[in-house]
Amino acid sequence: MTDTRVLRGPLLSFMNDPGEDDTPQPGSVLYLEDGALWLENGRIRAMAEYLKLEPELPEGIEVVDYRDKLMMPGFIDSHVHYVQLEIMASYGRQLLDWLNEYTFPEECRFAERAHAEAIADAFLDETLRVGTTTAQVFCTSHPNSVDTFFSAAHRRGLRMLAGKVLMDRHAPDALVDDTYGGIRDTERLIGDWHGKGRLGYTLTPRFAPTSTREQLDATGGLLRNAPDLHLQTHLSENQGEIAWVAELFPEASDYLNVYERYGLVGPKSTFAHGIHLSQDARNRLAQAGANIAFCPTSNLFLGSGLFDRLACREAGLNVSLASDIGGGTDLSGFGTLKAAYQVGQLINQPLTPWQGFYRLTLGNARALHLETHIGSLREGAEADIVVLDPKATPLLERRMARTASLSERLFALMILGDDRAVHATWANGQCVHQRDKAMP
Repeated sequence: MTDTRVLRGPLLSFMNDPGEDDTPQPGSVLYLEDGALWLENGRIRAMAEYLKLEPELPEGIEVVDYRDKLMMPGFIDSHVHYVQLEIMASYGRQLLDWLNEYTFPEECRFAERAHAEAIADAFLDETLRVGTTTAQVFCTSHPNSVDTFFSAAHRRGLRMLAGKVLMDRHAPDALVDDTYGGIRDTERLIGDWHGKGRLGYTLTPRFAPTSTREQLDATGGLLRNAPDLHLQTHLSENQGEIAWVAELFPEASDYLNVYERYGLVGPKSTFAHGIHLSQDARNRLAQAGANIAFCPTSNLFLGSGLFDRLACREAGLNVSLASDIGGGTDLSGFGTLKAAYQVGQLINQPLTPWQGFYRLTLGNARALHLETHIGSLREGAEADIVVLDPKATPLLERRMARTASLSERLFALMILGDDRAVHATWANGQCVHQRDKAMP
């Protein structure tokens, strides 16, 4: 039986990187004032002006009216720890103190499957509520934290990347892996979940200090043997962390070189933060095709530093946007955009709304090599859509009344928007969240 419907209303999608200017590059933005998305069996069958598509529609097809809203591709979060949901807004410390005081004790709780199941469901409820339909997710070192997350995501028909944390030193005993046991667990999880439905596996060494050389080497072996896997870890977030890496790996020329030595830097590698990098390191990352996950709310909250986005652009290095919950303070893409704009203002790197929303959608999809599936509203793409309400709050409605262009409206959403501005979220062609309405 065909599952089909049409979503009608204004729609915005990016065709390419709009650049850094106030006016987007020609051909980079698609905007239809009265557009239509014809959804069929989880994909976009057609996308066009509604009046052009209407004659082709089957008689009696359901038409969902979003003419006072704005449809965009579902938001993408390139770096987030679902297991840290309940320690968000814990009193700020520098990174290493924060890990020891809050993160590691919280992650110990995921040895209990029931707890992991509850948090996986709560996390996915929250991400869909804020319009995020895909994320690259850190679990814990417990295999059941991965099983429960993937199970919950698969039930909802979501496209998600996730992986078991690999960590065989410098952490509580309850979290430390046996070096090769963790690799065996990872191989089992890959076999069970990678490529199942819309799921993909991400190899997840936490960061260099918590893995021995043997574990990093074994992880590199997995990646070499299965290049369709993703990899995620942390890099150059904090000065104390960088100094620690230099002590632990004196043979490496810099922090990035630790990962290079073990074959962990490639086109599907995501390195969270990358604040304190030399331009040489940025160039090496760019040459490998890797990406840096810019996590502005986390960087500000933990006092880690101000990310130099334009230095990455100069190097040709992919930059994705991420919440980094729980160091981050907001799961919402709007929160990420607002903080990214503020970071940019402090170092004379203004973030336009064109560049911001591009990064949350097609830009992040490209950085994660998922653009053939998601990130744009086009024929054949998977039907992941966020429906935004530009008048969601009295303040937004007042501000929108004073805007004279699409650029102004997008910027107002970027700065004043929050979870209330997400009217509905669609994933795999199904409405999985609707504001003020309980979902089955």
